[in-house]
Amino acid sequence: MAIDLDKAKSLELAPFTVDVERGRLRFFAAAIGETDPAYSDLDAAKQAGHRDLPVPPSFFFSLELDGPHPFGYLAELGVDLRTVLHGEQSFTYHSIAYAGDTLTLQPRIVDAYSKKGGALEFVVKQTDITRDGALVAEATAVVVVRHLEVQS
Repeated sequence: MAIDLDKAKSLELAPFTVDVERGRLRFFAAAIGETDPAYSDLDAAKQAGHRDLPVPPSFFFSLELDGPHPFGYLAELGVDLRTVLHGEQSFTYHSIAYAGDTLTLQPRIVDAYSKKGGALEFVVKQTDITRDGALVAEATAVVVVRHLEVQS
């Protein structure tokens, strides 16, 4: 079933708040193979000039999964999750986030389009990540929806 592209672009997604925890940062740094001790050792982080463990690159993507229904927007659009592929993700950083921070994530659909005669549809979601109202980062994710029944 084709995504209603106008509905996708007008869909309102609820903001949510998450607390950044040291243990989770350490786990994430190990999972991505980060070897800089500033991401896992508080003393090393402070020696490097940080106030606490800094958030490793791409960590914000995992925070989005903490939302109440991280893929609920796709369900609202009638997307069968079995047809979804991860297209890409990117981040624009404005400041460093740290363990102990409380961050607010505000996702929104910024674009939706199709290619190959509707065989592939793309939903672009941008999430503004703020701390005390100040922008920390923007996370952009592209989800690809395959329509195998469409001949391109």
